[in-house]
Amino acid sequence: MSAENGNVSIINETGGIAIISFYHPAQNSLPSALLKQLAEAISSAGSDPKTKVIVLKSGGDRTFCAGASFDELLQIKDKDTGTSFFEGFANVISACRKCPKIIIARVQGKAVGGGVGLAAAADYCLASEAASVKLSELTIGIGPFVIAPAVIRKTGLPAFSQLSIRTADFQTAQWAKQNGLYNEVYEDLPGLDAAVSELAQKLALYNPAALAHLKQVLWEGTADWDDLLKQRAAISGELVLSAFTQQALHAFFKDKLK
Repeated sequence: MSAENGNVSIINETGGIAIISFYHPAQNSLPSALLKQLAEAISSAGSDPKTKVIVLKSGGDRTFCAGASFDELLQIKDKDTGTSFFEGFANVISACRKCPKIIIARVQGKAVGGGVGLAAAADYCLASEAASVKLSELTIGIGPFVIAPAVIRKTGLPAFSQLSIRTADFQTAQWAKQNGLYNEVYEDLPGLDAAVSELAQKLALYNPAALAHLKQVLWEGTADWDDLLKQRAAISGELVLSAFTQQALHAFFKDKLK
């Protein structure tokens, strides 16, 4: 896939560090093809015996991820297509969950919707002060149903409720740290990159078997998520066809064209 339509790349650095980077020109939003590539990249790096630790990042120095592709949401005309689209997010979360390697997320800027889900699906998350977060799904008539288990696992239900209900408000990176979504927050990108590199190199020196067992411990109690996330995708796949959502999406594009 060309960079114009988005892409995913894997860079294998010396020492067993695999860097998975995704990019889309629309603020690193996630159409279904990009979600498929991302899930496959995570699974591939996880199954590579040379990989000791994975760093998940996005391109550019501003938005980490704007969430679902509104262009593609507007093209959904039936429930099966809608469910399939949202299953793309489920598959990425499942790939992170099943990956036997520790995944470090580098969040350099704003995370919205599915972008919050990506940060939550990582095992450890480092962010910049610019990495504010927002769940805006209710504003277009759907909800953050697929990513909810991953976010709640990190933040707990009260913080998830705040993010889900206060849809117009970005919460700061410090808020995300205080509520467990981020583990560390850095003032600027050089500081963030130095910390990500240092942590990845340190983890790559640890016993791979111990890291694999730690991964299992971190994800205890999630064995039913394959079915759970598919059920949640079906809910979103139906809601995206509602008159409310279709009107909201068309209104968004009219404002965008002004």
